[in-house]
Amino acid sequence: MKLLPYLEANRLEAGCDEVGRGCLCGPVVAAAVILPNDFANELINDSKKLSKGNREGLVQEIKDNSIAWAVAESSVEEIDQINILNASFLAMSRSIEMLEVVPEHLLIDGNRFKSELTIPFDCIIKGDGKFASIAAASILAKVHRDNLMAEYALEYPGYGWEKNVGYPTKQHRQGILELGSTPIHRKSFKLLPDQLEIKF
Repeated sequence: MKLLPYLEANRLEAGCDEVGRGCLCGPVVAAAVILPNDFANELINDSKKLSKGNREGLVQEIKDNSIAWAVAESSVEEIDQINILNASFLAMSRSIEMLEVVPEHLLIDGNRFKSELTIPFDCIIKGDGKFASIAAASILAKVHRDNLMAEYALEYPGYGWEKNVGYPTKQHRQGILELGSTPIHRKSFKLLPDQLEIKF
């Protein structure tokens, strides 16, 4: 299915999405992208539906063809302090604020958004599978975060982050059980099921 180029024509719309909410470690990453109304690439889709190679191949094309783009993070410390939902909103707000062109309207992936920004917005459930700008944002955020977690995997081997990028897979949980938690694990998250002990 071809994604929609805009919600309303002739309006500067920024698509915004985040990745990493369900991970046990690392930052939550958001991106914002303003695409020209006539931009079209049939490969662009929800980042979760694309192969790693396709996602990585699209990053430069999105950056080269967008009117503006930005990627931002909320840290593990911020996630633990203000909770993952608010940290996601914060990362999204930061990515929007970093855009070199101020959008007139925001297309936010998901069912809610909270921000101190004064830009009007629409929340679109599963928006990364509906609008090209949100899909483009999801691709930039995912590739950025995956690369970050691959770097952390070198620093903290044994958790499989080069493959699971911090999600609660069997290998990741086994690593926590055997090695304990790391400084980039989210202390406010349940890292292991109740019946398993964790080393801190």
